[in-house]
Amino acid sequence: MTNDAGIRPEVAPSGPGCVECTDGGGWWFHLRRCAECGHIGCCDSSPEQHASAHAAETGHPIIQSFEPGEDWFWNYTTEEIVEGPELAPPVNHPVDQPAPGPQGAVPADWVQHIHQ
Repeated sequence: MTNDAGIRPEVAPSGPGCVECTDGGGWWFHLRRCAECGHIGCCDSSPEQHASAHAAETGHPIIQSFEPGEDWFWNYTTEEIVEGPELAPPVNHPVDQPAPGPQGAVPADWVQHIHQ
């Protein structure tokens, strides 16, 4: 299924990591990119789930994985994978940035804090 509504391919990502986690000293499991405004948020397995919170707050339902080697899109409204165009670079977080990340902020018992 193709869904270009809510996707702006020319918009660059907001940065290399979750905006809210970076600002608040938190950490993430994986990263997601808003396909409409470029906001980078943490996935629903992350402690704070900022990507889905951003979608709910803004009405921007479509995200793309911001993980190296992944290019899938997800629509939070329909809860299904959708197709989308290539987005403006960079298409993933820096490859030397660990997942979970950011480096130095992830607790040793991080597995105990992710959502399944």
